Amino acid sequence: MSALKKTALTVAAAALLPALTAAPALAAPGPTPSGGAASGKTDDKQPKQPQPPGLMSTVGGAQLGRPGTQVNLGAGAPVLPKELSGRSWVVADAESGEVLAAHNAHWRLPPASTLKMLFADTVLPRLPKEQQHTVAPSELADVGEGSSLVGVKEKLSYSVHDLWLGVFLRSGNDAVHVLASMNGGVPKTVTDMNAHAGELQALDTHVVSPDGYDAPGQVSSAYDLTLIARSGMQKKDFREYAATARAKFPGEQDGKKRDSFEIQNTNRLLTGDYGISPYKGIAGVKNGNTTHAGATFTGVAERNGRVLLVTVMNPSSGESHAVYKETARLFDWGFAALGKVKPVGELVPPKSAETAGNKGSEAARGKSGAPVKAGLAAHESSGGVGTALAVTGGLLVLLAGGAFLINRKWPLPDLVRRRPRP
Repeated sequence: MSALKKTALTVAAAALLPALTAAPALAAPGPTPSGGAASGKTDDKQPKQPQPPGLMSTVGGAQLGRPGTQVNLGAGAPVLPKELSGRSWVVADAESGEVLAAHNAHWRLPPASTLKMLFADTVLPRLPKEQQHTVAPSELADVGEGSSLVGVKEKLSYSVHDLWLGVFLRSGNDAVHVLASMNGGVPKTVTDMNAHAGELQALDTHVVSPDGYDAPGQVSSAYDLTLIARSGMQKKDFREYAATARAKFPGEQDGKKRDSFEIQNTNRLLTGDYGISPYKGIAGVKNGNTTHAGATFTGVAERNGRVLLVTVMNPSSGESHAVYKETARLFDWGFAALGKVKPVGELVPPKSAETAGNKGSEAARGKSGAPVKAGLAAHESSGGVGTALAVTGGLLVLLAGGAFLINRKWPLPDLVRRRPRP
């Protein structure tokens, strides 16, 4: 996928990075079928919940660096839902980049498989989707014990397209390791991902394992995951994979015949299941669950011509599938609050949006610039079952405070079409 041509105002966002709150312990992910398990209970016999650091990064605005819930309610604005237990969460307007509300936005926490969004945003443009690859045993040797798998088999051939379906739909660590090998190996891919996180100004993020498997020092934040999702959703293939509900995946080889089996997206706000209803207007993006991270989720959804991004990390309530329910509540609140709240910060542009003559300009003061026009279009799953929305399109954007155009496509509403379910 060709890279986007970028010319823009300088981005100079200062960041105060906190020390890691607690080094994640190596643990098998063992995700639940729903990907929505909650950790911890408000019980005297339970360990006290960890607290966010008093000083966190201020990328995107000073208010985002404060611990606790940040929201500036205006006249007629709805109050935030009471049923929120995530250690960290963010609600942002995908068009303008405005952060409508946040809770411990820059708390550096284990991300689980939501880190695969950064893996895809980094590696996906480098590998042609039609490319075929025969899996070597060594490429699967280091997949973590208890990992989520799509069912990649050694000595069988897969297209890059197949492997990405395995990553997005089944959160397959086996598919991640094969794609990382095709990118030059896991160590190189980790280096590439960390570099790309820096380019996006996702400065809370440190990658150790490309699949999100728990590892000491591997962290991200609700702010960073939202930033990464916004970048990924600019890419057509990323959008389509994230919005695919069901697909066929290659199975065993029997002579000249190759079997296939159906895989379903583990994002329950997209597909429903386990008592969770599909969220109207959902267009992806990625869920995760590991022993140390608990449940994590970043989603994008459209309603009435507006698009929101929501990230929730590690709900602590005893509610079943809390990560999805809390995300849905924040989506509902965000759509109702649009135009009635003063933003608490913004999603900053990437460093590649810099021009040497404008350092210290609006971007450095937390102004991400004027929105770009783009849209949501219906995307039917590869398996021919269900309907999902995918973000598409984009135009030039004129940054605030300058006369420079940037060919940077942000996910925005312009056209929404839903296909009837087959």
